[in-house]
Amino acid sequence: MSKIKMFALGGQNETGKNMYVVEVDNDIFVFEAGLKYSEDASLGIDYIIPNYDYLKENKERIVGIFITHGHEEQMGALADILVDLPDVKVYATKFTVSIIKKMLEEENINTDNIVELQLHRNIAFGKNSIFPIRVSHSTPDSVMYVLYTEDGAIVFSGNYVIDPSMMDSFNCDIGKIAYVGKQGVLCLLNESVYADKKGFTSPSHRARDIIRETINKVEGRILFNIMQAQIFRIQELFDEVMKTNRNIVVMGKKLEDIILESIDNGYISFDKSRIKNIKCVNEPGIIVLISNEREIPYSNIKRILRGTDKFITLTPEDTVVFASPVYDNIEVISTKVFDEVAQRGCNLIILSKKQYRSPHASSEDILMMINMLHPKYYFPVTGEYRYQVENARLAYKLGMKEENVLLKLNGDVVTFVDGNLVDTNEHVKTDEILIDGKQAGDIGDLVLKDRELLGENGIVIVATTLDKSTKKVLSGPEILTRGFIYVKDNTDLIEESSKLSLEVINSFINPNYVDFNKIKLGIRDKLGKYFYQQTGCKPMIIIVVQEV
Repeated sequence: MSKIKMFALGGQNETGKNMYVVEVDNDIFVFEAGLKYSEDASLGIDYIIPNYDYLKENKERIVGIFITHGHEEQMGALADILVDLPDVKVYATKFTVSIIKKMLEEENINTDNIVELQLHRNIAFGKNSIFPIRVSHSTPDSVMYVLYTEDGAIVFSGNYVIDPSMMDSFNCDIGKIAYVGKQGVLCLLNESVYADKKGFTSPSHRARDIIRETINKVEGRILFNIMQAQIFRIQELFDEVMKTNRNIVVMGKKLEDIILESIDNGYISFDKSRIKNIKCVNEPGIIVLISNEREIPYSNIKRILRGTDKFITLTPEDTVVFASPVYDNIEVISTKVFDEVAQRGCNLIILSKKQYRSPHASSEDILMMINMLHPKYYFPVTGEYRYQVENARLAYKLGMKEENVLLKLNGDVVTFVDGNLVDTNEHVKTDEILIDGKQAGDIGDLVLKDRELLGENGIVIVATTLDKSTKKVLSGPEILTRGFIYVKDNTDLIEESSKLSLEVINSFINPNYVDFNKIKLGIRDKLGKYFYQQTGCKPMIIIVVQEV
């Protein structure tokens, strides 16, 4: 019998940044390693990943990181994590492995520890084992994971929909899921993103009708903006394109590589001769496919809107289709992009969140999954807390006891001893790591506060030069400002600031010694009070004192 601990390092009460840890005695199994897109309030932060200090402290015990599918919310943090944990193995199915390797190779990170799993084939790790089962999602070979332990199976659902019409590499193996349920499931960790939505997600996750209508009605160029690895949506588009004489241009080498590789491996059915060179982007009736960069929503369409793309300039004759529903935490960013497209005079088509859903489990999908697996304990995961609560209510409907439904936040530890829940009140420290550009280190709160101060109040630089021998002021203090006041209209304020600074400098210098620290603190204090009194603002004040 075993002692099992489960907790989230990210993914609870948020959209994205998914990372779940299951410890079976001494072995650590990690499910997902995702990022979360930055919001406007994050002040220059590109994306956010879970703090993985716990994994660094226990790296010798990590069996592996298991990725369910190739979306950024599930695997986008790997490029950062594997820098610190280069020996940890990452397991995924064929298509997901391809996406992961491309991402890591761009960052010059070794991919030798990326292991391709075979679907529906058990892989043993000592007395425990992992069994991947294919589920239906927007990427091929998406899986849920069954972790077999001596006390029963622990199932991590990943993202899924119940849709029998999704075939081949998008098919969900209902039979194998039901078989796992008959063997005995200790705990099901089940997604919550659409738990509040009535019915099955299918068929509202399909966009074939609006794609067909757009292609048939619009004569000019059409730009489709889509999430990079949403192969199911790309296939829907290609199916409709094949019924016309239109051709495709794929913007971006990464997206083009993914599409061509998917065609070669049978994930996408399309005539590759219809995919044209970027030089054809201005041909009449061409369809342009655009995706995002890894960590920046709408990055490529934003570049086109700024007018800095060397191939495409939007015109009023263009139609821009946003073919992926908007996630909760990027709604503000999305609205701004939509407005900018409309300002260019383009025909704008947006897939409504109410009418078109992403392929996540709605209430009936969730009820069906619970019913097939019959878990002893139920752990709602992934999604805002209100959705986790709705997910729990679905379990209550099926007769699960309230004490067996585990509503937890990041870091809250669930402990099982010999297959029974034990209340330990244990909590693992969790946090966020803010990633700015290529920087792998954390951009902490102090940096964000500085950025906020600069954005709201601007900066004032006080520069002066002293004689190294006599310690007398040779030049300055010169006052430079950016983002604080319009200098030409505030010459009196600048002159008074210079006088106040000079008074402070003279009070802390003598022929033998200059107290630079007191000068800086004194100027910052005196000017800070003066600026606030005169303008109501508190700019960042930087003092530069040098000797020559």
